[in-house]
Amino acid sequence: MRRVFRPEMGYDRAITVFSPDGRLFQVEYAVEAVRRGTAAIGVKVVDGVILAVEKRITSPLMEPSSLRKIYVIDEHIGVAIAGLHADARRLVDYARVQAQVNKLYYDEPIMIEELTRIVCDLKQNYTQYAGVRPFGVSLLVAGIDAKGPHLFSTHPSGAYWEWHATAIGGGEEAAKEVLEKGYKEDMSIDDAYKLALEALKSAIKAELKPENVELAEVLTSTKKFRILSPEETKEIVKRFI
Repeated sequence: MRRVFRPEMGYDRAITVFSPDGRLFQVEYAVEAVRRGTAAIGVKVVDGVILAVEKRITSPLMEPSSLRKIYVIDEHIGVAIAGLHADARRLVDYARVQAQVNKLYYDEPIMIEELTRIVCDLKQNYTQYAGVRPFGVSLLVAGIDAKGPHLFSTHPSGAYWEWHATAIGGGEEAAKEVLEKGYKEDMSIDDAYKLALEALKSAIKAELKPENVELAEVLTSTKKFRILSPEETKEIVKRFI
């Protein structure tokens, strides 16, 4: 049987090889891993930034508290993840070290964009060397620094962007439609929670249960990033959904 040659054939076997049309297939595979992950929503308002993440509990035997999708990086900054959990832990540990290095060197908290850039530099390094693969995870980076509240998203390629509101992971297109229609710059924190939960519900296309949601906030009044307790999460979900 005669084999039919496809132009893209073989170009996904090495991260350092571009296809004839300028694509890196290994990066695209990493993006697909993010799309198959759980949804994460971020909303930035004047009073702070909130994160809302889907916790996909696959078995009644699983301990829900062991399934973490939001991590504290430093007192003023945290991240939500979508994609491969193991890859995310590596980036979270790296980000925590870099935040502490900055504090030791300069005696001040790291700027949100600076930390995002450092993490994305590492992600980009893993797209250009043989023997490695890209990180199959995207992050929502939320925090407050001297310039105010910030919300960034990172891409497996190492690119990053700042947002007023955005979504990553499974169902992100549906979630972004809700965010684009409902977002206003003068929203309150309560309004941000309501919008984020509506977007999360749209992303997962199912009933939103408190045990399947993880929430976090960083407020301009305190400048402290914190993950809400299950009791607080349950109260907010019941109030707005």
